[in-house]
Amino acid sequence: GNEISQAMAMKPGEGVWSNYDFVPGEKILFADDFSQDRVGDFPRRVEWLRGNMEIVEWQGRLLLRATGHNSQFAILVPEGVPERFTLEFTVHDPTNTGIMIVPATVPDNGRYQDTRFNLGNWRGSGIWRESEPRSAVVDKRIREEMVTARIMVDGTHAKVFLNEKRIANAPRINLERGDRITFVMMDARDDKPIYLGDIRLAAGGRDLYDVLEAEGRVTTRGILFDTGSDRIRPESTPTLAEMGDMLEAHPDLRIAIVGHTDSVGDDTANQELSERRAASVRRYLIDTYGIDESRLEDRGRGETEPVADNDTPEGQQKNRRVELIKL
Repeated sequence: GNEISQAMAMKPGEGVWSNYDFVPGEKILFADDFSQDRVGDFPRRVEWLRGNMEIVEWQGRLLLRATGHNSQFAILVPEGVPERFTLEFTVHDPTNTGIMIVPATVPDNGRYQDTRFNLGNWRGSGIWRESEPRSAVVDKRIREEMVTARIMVDGTHAKVFLNEKRIANAPRINLERGDRITFVMMDARDDKPIYLGDIRLAAGGRDLYDVLEAEGRVTTRGILFDTGSDRIRPESTPTLAEMGDMLEAHPDLRIAIVGHTDSVGDDTANQELSERRAASVRRYLIDTYGIDESRLEDRGRGETEPVADNDTPEGQQKNRRVELIKL
């Protein structure tokens, strides 16, 4: 939409992004863009539960399409869904019923009555319980286009976002946690298929400063850039704000900002890109928060210091990162 295009042209923190405070968890538990799956198959890295679903190609990207009523699949989390977690995915749902997301097991009939997340219902997208919205906003973009949904849970506090808009903010909910994240496409059908893609589940963690003090370095996954570019994306605002606040609160703190990439593409190009991205973050902190230049260094490591296997989607996600090192 035009509003989204305008928002993406803004600097972080400007305009409609001002109330956007989503910070992704730093420990990736699951990530999949279906790039390792074949068109026509069910994705191999999630668990099929019921219904009709298959991988399709749309505008050069692979998506999961659901065409069966009450279609369900699950992301397995053997160690259990943590107290603090974030979930991100792209979605288009032209129905009026919506998609239900539950961090636990759902009955075969899809009638889960405890607290859950519902996106696309005509009464509102957000946090639901006993078939009624508890904290939700009617947002019809999910019916008209592909949007990015984000869920952030910290104990009993939960927030839900669609693109740049926060649609739910509940300070106290009782959310069941099991060994999976279950997706229920409640009213998908042939003439109104539901599409999902680019799923990422991550565990939350301690504040940046706490980790820096304890370990001397911390990885941030909330700083995002345009593809192949050092231009910081607007949704990086909350993470950058946390960094700026930390530096303001601790005036003696000096850090190195280190950019890392995955191994996709040319080695030299990746090295140069990581250097430019680290420099871009440093410049943002100086310009926006007035941090003294002598307190910040920028370095690029390209693809030379992977923390995971680049052959898997999770590994590539883990390797694309910005790291802060205490000096």
